[in-house]
Amino acid sequence: MDAVETKPQISNIPETKIQPVEIEILPVVYDIIRSVEKDPIDNTAKQKESAECSQKVLELQRTLEAARSTIRKLHGIEYSKEEQLRRLESLRKQLALKQQLIKKYKNVQF
Repeated sequence: MDAVETKPQISNIPETKIQPVEIEILPVVYDIIRSVEKDPIDNTAKQKESAECSQKVLELQRTLEAARSTIRKLHGIEYSKEEQLRRLESLRKQLALKQQLIKKYKNVQF
């Protein structure tokens, strides 16, 4: 039998499920740009366009805040790139070790 060395495991962190958020930023940005480019002659029309543009900017801000909130909830986001890569390598080693053990025990006859 081959000796199998074990590696310390990274703390068992419960996996959280995050629902995907549909974020459509470009259409809102396009609407904002289009409303800014309009140059109505009438003052009431200008005020109306300005109010609509403000509403669209607020909608964009809400959309971006929802995206930020979702990103903050992602597991591992608080780690640097190097730390994430180190953890990924550790998990890959653990997976390879477990696959070896499974293969080894499948071949063992009792």
